[in-house]
Amino acid sequence: MSRRVRCRVGDVVRCGRVVHLPGRVEPTVVARAVRGSPAPTDRVAVTNARPGPVHEYVGCIRPEMGLQTRTALAVAARSLGHETPHDPALTSAREALAALCSETTTTHESRAECRRVAASATDRTEQLREAVAAARGRLQARREQGLDPTPAVETLADAIERLSEAETSAVAARQRLDTVRKQTRDRRDTQRERFRLEDRVANLERQARAYLREQVRDRYAAAVDAVPGVEAGGESFGAAPVAKALAVARVADLSAPVVLACDQFERPEAAADWLETPVIRL
Repeated sequence: MSRRVRCRVGDVVRCGRVVHLPGRVEPTVVARAVRGSPAPTDRVAVTNARPGPVHEYVGCIRPEMGLQTRTALAVAARSLGHETPHDPALTSAREALAALCSETTTTHESRAECRRVAASATDRTEQLREAVAAARGRLQARREQGLDPTPAVETLADAIERLSEAETSAVAARQRLDTVRKQTRDRRDTQRERFRLEDRVANLERQARAYLREQVRDRYAAAVDAVPGVEAGGESFGAAPVAKALAVARVADLSAPVVLACDQFERPEAAADWLETPVIRL
């Protein structure tokens, strides 16, 4: 194995297939540096090949770690190039969900407020219709009495103009209410479809993970048995987190170094040989 890693801690730079770090350095800080994630300071830097998704699970192996073993093992199987019969449907469902979630979200008015505005506009229109009818009556009365109709004509014209404006506003308010009602129905339909797609994606992901685990189950069980200090023939999924993490890392095709803060191996070089990947030993 010729891959090498370059690691800098402060002013100290070390390179090799196995790197021993000086001083007290948090394993998780080094693991973040391996993944290229931003660190609180630039004190630690690691130059290596780009790590794959499996490093999120077994890139830093330490006694106090937790491990989602079944998920990690499925990711390890992916690193080996395994595919599943569920992949096409899963890809399609993810794309549909992403398209649904990326739709432009607009701020919708309250349906109750639109209903209030529409009702108010309708009431205003009815009041103005009554005012127009009253103005017509006064105009007719003045004409019958032989009085100058000019003031009544002007009053009627003003009432008719206000009624026309109110009718236009009422139509607009009703149209806006209809639009908001449709938007509400569309949002409900979209939400139901989003929930359906989320459930479908989750189910397909579970099925895909189960299929992937089966592809490497025997290799994983053998790897657990091969971890130094683990009794052969034990329960592979019931082993200690460090043993399980080492076994997953041995099964996976690792593209970047593993940070080790455990004592399963007498020498870091033995760990690098066993994992078939560079090692940063703390």
